[in-house]
Amino acid sequence: MAKDKDGESYYRELAGNCRIEGIKTILTMLANEEVKHFNILVQMQKQAGNIPLGETTILENVKNVFIGMKGDKANFCFDSSDIDAYRKAMAIEEMSLKFYQDKAAVTEDQEEKQIFLSLASEERKHFRIMENIVEFVVRPEPGNWLENAEWYHLDEY
Repeated sequence: MAKDKDGESYYRELAGNCRIEGIKTILTMLANEEVKHFNILVQMQKQAGNIPLGETTILENVKNVFIGMKGDKANFCFDSSDIDAYRKAMAIEEMSLKFYQDKAAVTEDQEEKQIFLSLASEERKHFRIMENIVEFVVRPEPGNWLENAEWYHLDEY
C-alpha cells in the first residue's frame, strides 16, 4: 500500500513540475491509477470479498494525449533532470510489477492471486507508458516520433 501511496505522490510531484501540458495530464492519470490500486489493497485488507478491479482505459487515454500533442506546435524542451525523473518512475513501476507478481506467486487464495496478477498487469502498462514518455523526451525531434510512433508496446496484453 505504501508503494502505491508513494507512486501517487511521485507522479503528482512530477506533474506539478512539468511544463508540457500533455505529459502533465499523463502523469496525473498515472497518479490517479495509483490511488485506485491503493483502494483495491485497502478492500483486500478488510477482506471485503468480491473486489471489483474495474476496467482501465489508461492506454487509450494516453494514446489520445500523445496524438493531441502531435498537433501542438509548442517547442518540447526537456532537461536531464526530467529524463532522470521519468526513468526513476519507470524503475518504480518495474519494482511494483515484480512486487505484485511475487505476491501472486506466494498466495494460495485464488481471488487474491487474480487481484495481484491484475495489479501487476496494470503496473506493466504504467511501465510501458513511462517508457514511451522517456523515448519521447530523449528523441531529438518529438514531432517526428509522434508521426512515426507504432505504439506497439502500448497495446493491451
